[in-house]
Amino acid sequence: LQSNGCCVGPGFAGENTSPEEEAMIKIAGNSNLVSPNLPDFHGCSPGWSSAFYGAECFDSEVHSYLKNLGKQKSSETQNIDAKKVELEQLLMMETKNYRKTIKFYQKLLQKERRSKGAETKSMLAKLRGQLQEMKSKVQFLELVKKYVQASQTQMVYAEQWGVESCALPTVIHNGKTDTVDMAPVDESPLLLYYTTEKHQCSKQNGVRVLQAGTPLGLMAYLYSRNAFLEGYVQQFLYTFRYFCTQEEFLQFLLDRISSTLSSASLDPSTLLTKICNRSFYILQAWIEDCYSVDFATNTDLLGTLKEFISSEVASLNGYGERLLSLLEDASARKSGTAEQCSSMDKCEEESEEGRKTLHSLCKKLSEDLSRKNFYWKLSRGMGPIAQYQRERLHTGSAVLPKPCCSSVTEESSVSFAKADEVGPFLLIEYSAQQLCWQLTLLQQEVFHKCHPVHFLNSRALGVKDKCVAMQKAVSAETVSLNVCNLFLSKCTQDQYLLQLLKNADSISTWVAAEIVTCHTAKRQVSLLSKFLLIAKCCYEQRNFATAMQILAGLENLIVRQLPAWKILPAKVAEIMEELKAVEVFLKSDSLCLMEGDRFKTLPTIPSAYVLAMHVQQLETGGFTMTNGAHKWTKLRNIAKVVSQVHAFQENPYTYAPDFKLQSYLRQRITRFKDADISALAADNCANFHQIPAEKHSRKIQDTLRRMKATFQ
Repeated sequence: LQSNGCCVGPGFAGENTSPEEEAMIKIAGNSNLVSPNLPDFHGCSPGWSSAFYGAECFDSEVHSYLKNLGKQKSSETQNIDAKKVELEQLLMMETKNYRKTIKFYQKLLQKERRSKGAETKSMLAKLRGQLQEMKSKVQFLELVKKYVQASQTQMVYAEQWGVESCALPTVIHNGKTDTVDMAPVDESPLLLYYTTEKHQCSKQNGVRVLQAGTPLGLMAYLYSRNAFLEGYVQQFLYTFRYFCTQEEFLQFLLDRISSTLSSASLDPSTLLTKICNRSFYILQAWIEDCYSVDFATNTDLLGTLKEFISSEVASLNGYGERLLSLLEDASARKSGTAEQCSSMDKCEEESEEGRKTLHSLCKKLSEDLSRKNFYWKLSRGMGPIAQYQRERLHTGSAVLPKPCCSSVTEESSVSFAKADEVGPFLLIEYSAQQLCWQLTLLQQEVFHKCHPVHFLNSRALGVKDKCVAMQKAVSAETVSLNVCNLFLSKCTQDQYLLQLLKNADSISTWVAAEIVTCHTAKRQVSLLSKFLLIAKCCYEQRNFATAMQILAGLENLIVRQLPAWKILPAKVAEIMEELKAVEVFLKSDSLCLMEGDRFKTLPTIPSAYVLAMHVQQLETGGFTMTNGAHKWTKLRNIAKVVSQVHAFQENPYTYAPDFKLQSYLRQRITRFKDADISALAADNCANFHQIPAEKHSRKIQDTLRRMKATFQ
């Protein structure tokens, strides 16, 4: 292992450890070196924040705050348990004050609507600023709490088995320590580093960051110290398919386990024990995070893992039974996706009741402020838009669709039976906000089934830029998919992204079909206005997927040529420009939706197509250096972009479902998903510019008179 031609020293990783981390590791060391064969079983998947933020997941402010926590009470350094208790008290007190202030704000807002006094309005402005400060403080305390939890789980139970950089050759040589000194080092280094400026949380003059590595070197780096905390493990799990197959990665882990398992139980402080236990934790993190995309779609891979655990591990180490149980649970969740989503929501509500309550309390405040934070908005003044915005100021409980859970099946069947008879008229009867909510819930159901890995290597699935695809449609058919395949040829790839994009196209086609099948221009204007208002409501609620799908339907060539656009109210027509501005904003930056803290408190659904195009742009160019090493900086950037999928899935929408309306929308979307818009438009006279018969005949007569006069 080399870094710019130099061997990495053994003290490199240890110099980055903060005092709090050292104290926590010391606590773990005093607890008989927690081992996988003990009954405690903790989830060790680092999560999306690890891949997104990397080593900067918790900035210097969090570190310093935790370090100084409790010092005002005693000059002695408090242990982590005392810090945790005080942090819980502070968080509970700040959250309680925040709840009271939000309730007071809501009462004052209702009073201002009735009286509209200048004094109340100024007080609201001051109170809004205080709420923003209080919310930021509560979120910061939650981040500190998350850091403590991450430190107590991932570092204590996983990072204690990390090895120093100079010990990685032992990992590469499959635990054979006697051959490390004798084995010659390859001419091309297995790992390459580059030195950065002084890190904000480090006392060093510079920090060495991984730049590139061979497949073997990158897999071995999983065992390095702080690989979990610095985000490397999660980033690797997202992107390893670019340089090795699932079978190769599994075999790498199993070889390290089998070669060190017999020796690991003898002495818990040896290097072989660290390699063995770290292998188990890496394998567990892989199963927890990527079971649906790697094991569920590859029965041979799953069978190999189960066979190895049953024959090699279960008899020697209690961790084998834990892994088998983990595989069974993951398989059950995969088979029952719908039930799993609801049960996960219940578990999250029980385990994180305080956080969910906080999010629900600040939801109305965030919705009131959200419209002011999008700089692309163009419409102003009175008219249909202003009226719609006034409707949104009412409390959500007053206008929420009432779910009828006792008669879901009956209402669904009635809705399906009468959907053709009702036609598009039901869309006009419901408000734009109600339709936005139910379309958002339908979109969320599809989005929560996807995984960050689904957005990788999309060119191999035939996903291309729509503009380029239209220009080169003929030549694209002759190009083999193998040319575009960035994964290894034997790497299994789940194709759920195609279902996600097909669903988006179905909604766009449905929007266009509903409009062109209206038999009068007046109804077309009403439906155009309704879809524009729905799209506006969607992007204000950060459902960018449905907003862009409606925009695609409205930009259909046939729809754009309809005469109804000329008689559309100007204020409503301006929404079209807003939607185009939102589209430009989404395409401008791959991480635009992750800016600030709004995505942490407000639910978000990104546009799957736009996200896939951003990933394709990052995939452009070579993945390897001249010496054959794979560019880890490139892979890390890709992992950072796709990690936002899991970030958005953590904060779901909580609208009350209207099952009758949802079944109606599903039926209409299914009916028109493969419709030919030009054929539907040809059967409707309202889709053509009509010239009155009398006026047309009068023009012909005038022309004939002029022609006759020229011959006289």
